[in-house]
Amino acid sequence: MPRRRGALVGCGFFADNHLNAWGDLRDRCDLVAVCDLDPAKAKSAGERFGIPGVYTDVEKMLIREKPDFLDVVTTAPSHLPIIRLCARHGIAAIVQKPLAPNWDDALALVSAMDQASLPLMVHENFRFQRPLRTAIGIVRAGEIGCPVWARFSWRTGFDVIAGQPYLAEVDRFILLDLGIHVLDVARAFLGEVDQVFCRTQTIRTGIRGEDMATVMMGHKNGATSIVDITYSSRQSPDPFPQTLVHIEGLEGSLRLEDRYRLTVTSPTGTRAEIVPPTPSSWGSEPWLLTQDSVVTTQSHWLDCLETGNLPMTSGHDNLRTFALVEASYRSADSQLPVVPVLN
Repeated sequence: MPRRRGALVGCGFFADNHLNAWGDLRDRCDLVAVCDLDPAKAKSAGERFGIPGVYTDVEKMLIREKPDFLDVVTTAPSHLPIIRLCARHGIAAIVQKPLAPNWDDALALVSAMDQASLPLMVHENFRFQRPLRTAIGIVRAGEIGCPVWARFSWRTGFDVIAGQPYLAEVDRFILLDLGIHVLDVARAFLGEVDQVFCRTQTIRTGIRGEDMATVMMGHKNGATSIVDITYSSRQSPDPFPQTLVHIEGLEGSLRLEDRYRLTVTSPTGTRAEIVPPTPSSWGSEPWLLTQDSVVTTQSHWLDCLETGNLPMTSGHDNLRTFALVEASYRSADSQLPVVPVLN
């Protein structure tokens, strides 16, 4: 298959993980340019990763370099104008979550790429984590029978604001920034949702948005799930950056616990194994789980470009996850259960 030419915009907090992952995929892809509004960040990224093109204007980069795809690692408010540039210049795009800061922008963004008939993928990398992929495969294979109840838990005291201080100023914080990952994981395990009830809390002082949320969902297959997320948990050991999972089915159960311990109870008995991430030469704790999943996410994107298949987290698929975020906020505001809306 032909090698792909990629470019990246946004050289901030998380971009090094993307850049390192593209380096691991260099046998399939050449990253030809990077861009950031801050020229020092763009220059540094280009020098450290041996990328020849360095820009501060994304449209100039797209015109001059003509990449096959753009990797968008900027903050959510910039996604729509950047994706409209991709649509205008005929360039596929993979976009960091959240897809957009609000529902209207998300719809407009997906529509722009649809109208240009271009591939779009959202970088929802939690479902690409090795422990979660393994657990999803077990549940989908029917080993524990039809799922009836589940809990997906992300509870940590990790100071995310230290690395991304803008998060202290947003009105919608953990549900949009982190919850969108875990809600996507719930969909990957249990399918679509027809009812959402949510309660949010603000625990940390000096922030505008919520840093704790508990979401209860009714899935269309009859299962009930709970998604609980916070950056204000004080526990030891802290499971960061793991999502812990407990699923009960008609014929057994599955638990994914701290340190990647996976326990499955089925009609044939109980087994346990450790399912760690695959370490890389550039990875480091506690980020190995996330870093490994970035490589897997970007590899899936290249697979889809080569085959023409729809990415698992395509723009349209991600709208279904985004609808759960919107429903959660509406439920928290009204203190009532709500139905997710997709139009």
